[in-house]
Amino acid sequence: MADNSFSDGVPSDSLEAAKSATATEKLTDQVMQNPQVLAALQERLDSVSHTPSSYIETLPKAVKRRINALKQLQVKCAHIEAKFYEEVHDLERKYAALYQPLFDKRREFVTGDVEPTDAESEWHSENEEEDKLAGDMKNKAVIAENEAATAEEPNPKGIPEFWFTIFRNVDMLSELVQEYDEPILKHLQDIKVIFSEPGQPMSFILEFHFEPNEYFTNTVLTKTYKMKSEPDKADPFSFEGPEIVDCDGCTIDWKKGKNVTVKTIKKKQKHKGRGTVRTITKQVPNDSFFNFFNPLKASGDGESLDEDSEFTLASDFEIGHFFRERIVPRAVLYFTGEAIEDEDNFEEGEEGEEEELEGDEEAEEDDADVNPKV
Repeated sequence: MADNSFSDGVPSDSLEAAKSATATEKLTDQVMQNPQVLAALQERLDSVSHTPSSYIETLPKAVKRRINALKQLQVKCAHIEAKFYEEVHDLERKYAALYQPLFDKRREFVTGDVEPTDAESEWHSENEEEDKLAGDMKNKAVIAENEAATAEEPNPKGIPEFWFTIFRNVDMLSELVQEYDEPILKHLQDIKVIFSEPGQPMSFILEFHFEPNEYFTNTVLTKTYKMKSEPDKADPFSFEGPEIVDCDGCTIDWKKGKNVTVKTIKKKQKHKGRGTVRTITKQVPNDSFFNFFNPLKASGDGESLDEDSEFTLASDFEIGHFFRERIVPRAVLYFTGEAIEDEDNFEEGEEGEEEELEGDEEAEEDDADVNPKV
């Protein structure tokens, strides 16, 4: 049998390698002659070469050493910033004491315990001049008729369903409220924010005050949010101010058959041996706003939470912050809807501005050489 491993003294493997190399060179030449491919490759190389991390790697060791020193300074800045926010918290506590008498009076007006004086209830609306002109145009007969109708109007105590209306107006809260929660929330009389005492760990408490009702015996339900104002040791550069790190709820003393956070279901069970069937009742969790007072706990044992739990906890923290920063200080404006309209208008303005900038983008680029931005 003839030996085919050599051809003219050249091994066949070497011939195959040479052919492959020639084919690769031809393909490379074809690719490199394509302008689009060249542009894509150049863009890729540019993006790689201009990333901050790749640039830092090219610096001399002496420069890297100085950069490390700057990072040390940055960490110290983060710790000073943390102290700044601790003092801000102390300032919030101080001014909370000044706000509280006004909030106490707000509660008295809402519940009807106190009737505002004429001076306290006077308010000049934006349409006051139009209203005055319309009033001057009315004849005496119409005025007399209106006065008679006004005399017949009902005069409920305080401002009925004040806080419940706020829950209904604010999307973030209304999403949590189930139909069977609504009768309970109509008994809500006040929400307070209580800051932690001086020298205590940073935190705040939301107090929900209820009038006597048929659902639970508590007069106050509480939610405590624990905060931290210090850079993370593992990632100090991520510090952006105080953050909520955990929260505690409270026990609701439900009256018999009134607990809306659980529901009773019937389940059939079959005996394996005898084959008989029995029906049992079982309580399972139920969607309700009042689960707000039985929050998920942040993991403190080093174990990470799953994605759904992380989302639930983040949402809880966001709601607590919203109560503290927006709802409680500006309750009447959320009741009337004015605060919500302001927020909607602000968002629309941002979008409109962005569209306008996109439309003028080309003109800005043309002027860039004439008026460079610093």
